[in-house]
Amino acid sequence: MHPGDWHRIDDLDLFLSRAGTFLHSQPALHTVPLTVTEALRTRGPHAYGDVAPVFGVLERESEVRAVYFRTPPFRLNLTRLTPEEADALAVHLAAADHPLPGVSGERATAVAFAEAWQRHTGATAGLHESQRLYRLGTLTVPGPVPAGRPRIVEKRDRDQLAGWKDEFSVAIGGTADSRAGEWADFRIAYGGITFWEDTDGSPVSMAGATPMVAGQVRVAPVYTPSHLCGRGYAGAVTAEVSRAALASGADEVLLFTDLANPTSNALYQRIGYRPVADFAVYDFTA
Repeated sequence: MHPGDWHRIDDLDLFLSRAGTFLHSQPALHTVPLTVTEALRTRGPHAYGDVAPVFGVLERESEVRAVYFRTPPFRLNLTRLTPEEADALAVHLAAADHPLPGVSGERATAVAFAEAWQRHTGATAGLHESQRLYRLGTLTVPGPVPAGRPRIVEKRDRDQLAGWKDEFSVAIGGTADSRAGEWADFRIAYGGITFWEDTDGSPVSMAGATPMVAGQVRVAPVYTPSHLCGRGYAGAVTAEVSRAALASGADEVLLFTDLANPTSNALYQRIGYRPVADFAVYDFTA
C-alpha cells in the first residue's frame, strides 16, 4: 500500500469527526484511543504534556481503516494494522521526521511497526512490556475479603492520591509524574478513584476507572504500596470499582495487565476477567 493513504491530523475535533465511527466499532480493542481522546476533549490538548497531541488515520475508499495517535512525550499508539499498513505508516512518519520513543498496540501490530521503524530509520527496538487486555464476565469478589471498606476519593485525599500516582508510575517502569497533581484533581472531580481503607481509616490500596465512553470503562490504575501487598486489598478494591462500573451502565469493563506479573493476572481472572487480546509495548533508541 502507499504511505499516502495515511493522513496526519492535528485537530482533535477533526480527528474524531473522521475516526469516531471506526473507534466506536470495537470499543474494547479501541479502549485506549477512546479514553485518551475523551480526556483530551474534556481536559484540553495539554492533558498529557506540554506538546500538542498528534493523530492520524488510514483511509481507503473514503473509509477509515486504522488510526494512530501520540501524546508527547509518550509512545505512539496504534489500532490493528497489517504488516503492509505498518510499513506504510513507518514510511509516512519517518518522511515527516517524526521522532518516536516507542510504540504500543496489539502484539502483531506493535511487532510489525517496530520492525518497520527499524528498517526505515535505523533505530533499535526493544520490548518494554507484554500486556493482556481483559474483559469482565461474571463478577466474583475474591475471598477472603480483607477488613476495611471502599471509599471514593475526595479533595482531602489529593496529596495522598498524587503521591501514589508517582509511586505507581515508578513501579511500572516509568518516572515520577510531574502532572500527578493535575491528574489527581481530574480523577477526584468525577469520582474516578476508590481507596480501600483499613479499619482505622488509612488508605491501603487504590483502583481507578476511566470515564465511560462508547459504553466501556477501563479499570486503571490499580496500586498497592509494596509493603501492603499480599493482603487481599487489590482484589477487594478492584472488585468494588468493577461493580461500580457495571452499576453505572457500562456494557464492557476492561483492564490491562502486565503478562510478566502472574499474580495480578491470576487475581483478575478470579474476579471474573477474561482475555480479549495481547498487546506489546516497544521502546526505540537511535
